[in-house]
Amino acid sequence: MRLSSLLALLRPALPLILGLSLGCSLSLLRVSWVQGEGEDLCVEAVGEPGRPQNPDSGHRLDQSDEDFKPRIVPYYRDPNKPYKKVLRTRYIQTELGSRERLLVAVLTSRATLSTLAVAVNRTVAHHFPRLLYFTGQRGARTPAGMQVVSHGDERPAWLMSETLRHLHTHFGADYDWFFIMQDDTYVQAPRLAALTGHLSINQDLYLGRAEEFIGAGEQARYCHGGFGYLLSRSLLLHLRPHLDGCRGDILSARPDEWLGRCLIDSLGVGCVSQHQGQQYRSFELAKNRDPEKEGSSAFLSAFAVHPVSEATLMYRLHKRFSALELERAYSEIEQLQAQIRNLTALTPEGEAGLSWPVGLPAPFTPHSRFEVLGWDYFTEQHTFSCADGAPKCPLQGANRADVGDAVDTALEQLNRRYQPRLRFQKRRLLNGYRRFDPARGMEYTLDLLLEAVTQRGHRRALARRVSLLRPLSRVEILPMPYVTEATRVQLVLPLLVAEAAVAPAFLEAFAASVLEPREHALLTLLLVYGPRDGGRGAPDPFLGVKAAAAELERRYPGARLAWLAVRAEAPSQVRLMDVVSKKHPVDTLFFLTTVWTRPGPEVLNRCRMNAISGWQAFFPVHFQEFNPALSPQRPPPGPPGAGPDPPSPPGSDPSRGAPVGGRFDRQASAEGCFYNADYLAARARLAGELAGQEEEEALEGLEVMDVFLRFSGLHLFRAVEPGLVQKFSLRDCSPRLSEELYHRCRLSNLEGLGGRAQLAMALFEQEQANST
Repeated sequence: MRLSSLLALLRPALPLILGLSLGCSLSLLRVSWVQGEGEDLCVEAVGEPGRPQNPDSGHRLDQSDEDFKPRIVPYYRDPNKPYKKVLRTRYIQTELGSRERLLVAVLTSRATLSTLAVAVNRTVAHHFPRLLYFTGQRGARTPAGMQVVSHGDERPAWLMSETLRHLHTHFGADYDWFFIMQDDTYVQAPRLAALTGHLSINQDLYLGRAEEFIGAGEQARYCHGGFGYLLSRSLLLHLRPHLDGCRGDILSARPDEWLGRCLIDSLGVGCVSQHQGQQYRSFELAKNRDPEKEGSSAFLSAFAVHPVSEATLMYRLHKRFSALELERAYSEIEQLQAQIRNLTALTPEGEAGLSWPVGLPAPFTPHSRFEVLGWDYFTEQHTFSCADGAPKCPLQGANRADVGDAVDTALEQLNRRYQPRLRFQKRRLLNGYRRFDPARGMEYTLDLLLEAVTQRGHRRALARRVSLLRPLSRVEILPMPYVTEATRVQLVLPLLVAEAAVAPAFLEAFAASVLEPREHALLTLLLVYGPRDGGRGAPDPFLGVKAAAAELERRYPGARLAWLAVRAEAPSQVRLMDVVSKKHPVDTLFFLTTVWTRPGPEVLNRCRMNAISGWQAFFPVHFQEFNPALSPQRPPPGPPGAGPDPPSPPGSDPSRGAPVGGRFDRQASAEGCFYNADYLAARARLAGELAGQEEEEALEGLEVMDVFLRFSGLHLFRAVEPGLVQKFSLRDCSPRLSEELYHRCRLSNLEGLGGRAQLAMALFEQEQANST
């Protein structure tokens, strides 16, 4: 009875007990089996330095632990030796030893440099990292956008030898493959780039269209130069010591035959047309053959086509192969879309989760009303979303071309879908909407008034709404000139008499953020006197500023704070900049600032990186603090566990009792970074276009940013700068400014008073006080 009751209690736990017992037994068996086999295993280990090692006998696991202990080498620097800063390379690619994939060398001549060579450059240059042209003509005139190397001797063997020597000397360490071709050859650049991606670089390879030497065996082959040939980097390195000997020993009238004989005689390497499953395919184009009518498989799959007798034939070949690549791409897109449709039915969302167009990301879903992407309304003549805030402006320039292209594309797609039953003709655009979705691209919704024509000639007006999407294509990095953070910045501070009282605070902040950390920057004070200021017997209004500058020079030995005195009745920013520009070299980097600005090291570095000589000027957007009388007070700290406080705006100061509210003042453009040479060029253009009294009137109503915007071909870069924080102040809007600048100045003062909620609360409190 007791046994049956005990079994009844243990019956639910019997599977667990049996499982644990079986698991422990299997674990013990496996451990003993691994230990038994582990005695015969050998691993390599590095012994201690200086101990002899037997290469025939491995180090067993039961060896002493002495051989396997790691040895830590501590870092030690001799304190008696001066510290030497480690110089890093300009690009990480150089430091890692990475190389580009392919370099293309084109052999040209005096007669074809300006015709066939230019055609080659226009058809394939944008596909390769570097494209060089080699000619024997001395002092050849280089066409625009081409890099030509002149050797000064047109003998074929000598030209080939010098070309290989140049490639080895200047690019032997930077590229894995070298493709050599003639200028009468058309190359299918994407296929050639894909071919090099499938070949191993660590071998001597001479790949092209193999041809036999006259009177030689089948093993001795050279690559025909008309169809191009591929040389590996390792082959070029091994060939370099033999170039001089081959040039003296081998006589040949053709450079491709000379190279083939040199490779066979010196290295024993012959030309091959196939390697590692990759075949180099070429096509010989017959004379007077039309590329549009050529449809053979050899032509359609060719890497190179030769000979090309004229430049127009080169462009026709490029058009033909580009159309083939485009058709292939559209076919692949349709196949992928079909696969996506088939797989979407198996997902939890089903077909409802299929986005349009198929294969592109779904539209952006806003999580709050602040994230809603707005639509811009337009017609064929006007747009109702203007950059200057106007309710309506003409549709012109790039926007007009964009809208026209969208309408034409919609009409083309409608005709493609409904032809031959219906043919549509556009009457006019009723309504148009567009918006930019950062996840997809530019979306369009068009209401079109169309005229539908049937096969029998019947006509009828139809209004249809269509949706289009211009998707984001491959992201490309724009080439920009190289800049460095070691450039010295020359700060320029114009000071009016009314600003003299707050100038010492600017100087103290400049000393703390620039002079104390020894930033590579200088400061020039431009003291602007009025017609009656600082005269005989009158006190100097800038006496305190000069004393503060002298005190900083005494406190920081080596610091130099220069100041210039200017007398003007109506000071203009451009006139003041003219005075400073004449006192500095043309390569000076100016940072035009105000007395309310507090530039720090980060701001100076961004000034150096964003202002590019001959390319770009930088005008940052500073953060303007609101009126302290309207700023909200910091709420009392919450209870423990209530979560962190909300983040403060860029202008907040942790040492204060209340956060500082504000906004980025897009209307102000007093701060700017630019090079003196660029300013002088824009100023000269202004003087050339405006002369006499017209120039004098224009200078009074222009700022420096407007000079760059209207009279310079540079890129003008405007971006918010959180490091530039200005105290609240009302700008002095001179009536001498132009209407646009005066409007911007007044708008900046009004928007800088406070936020909408703060202004509404102030008006509410004022009405409450007036009512009582």
